[in-house]
Amino acid sequence: MSKTGILKSSLSKKYAMAFTGLFLCLFLVGHLLGNLQLFASGPEGQSAFNEYAEFMTTNPLIKVMSYLTYASILFHVLDGFVLTLNNRKARPVKYVVEKGKLNSSWASRNMALLGTILLVFIVTHMNNFWYVMHFGEIPMVDGLKDLHTITLAFFNPQINSLAAVMTLLYVFAMISMGFHLNHGFQSAFQSLGLNHPKYTPVIKFAGTAFSVIVPAGFASLPIYLFLIQS
Repeated sequence: MSKTGILKSSLSKKYAMAFTGLFLCLFLVGHLLGNLQLFASGPEGQSAFNEYAEFMTTNPLIKVMSYLTYASILFHVLDGFVLTLNNRKARPVKYVVEKGKLNSSWASRNMALLGTILLVFIVTHMNNFWYVMHFGEIPMVDGLKDLHTITLAFFNPQINSLAAVMTLLYVFAMISMGFHLNHGFQSAFQSLGLNHPKYTPVIKFAGTAFSVIVPAGFASLPIYLFLIQS
């Protein structure tokens, strides 16, 4: 029985990390599909995004899923850091320096760093948008909170002097997420014991594609909003 991580059992710890990671992957897909409405212009695009934002904050089922997402993020982050610290204590430093590049990818050796970057991004992202949506003073349009205008203004260099910096930091966070997903996606299936000569190459391909397409989709949004308003 392992004493590392939040859970005591090594198997339960491994499975929990895998399941929370895959659950967060599903969340990313849903969140991206909703955010892609920002590409729509004019009153119709504004209305569609505001309706999406309203639905995500008022629908009871979505609220339950949101709480599961928050819990998954917290568990994934905390147990990941504990595991990293324990692994470093158990592994000789000299071995890591000399053999790390031969035995593992850069992403797998730096999951804690990538996770830290993503954690900082999540906190700032929720402060800039989630908190504003729930507790900020937002103008109303057609009876809905106008988060669309708030989002556009955040990446508008004519309104926000830090828009360029925020756009670059957003893209940097998405690149970090890509590396994190590339290792984490495949590692989750491996942790669940889903390894087979026939299916492993498919999982690796799907993981690579997912780690490129999803972060690229998110990163394209601030770039697009910044460019069309510059």
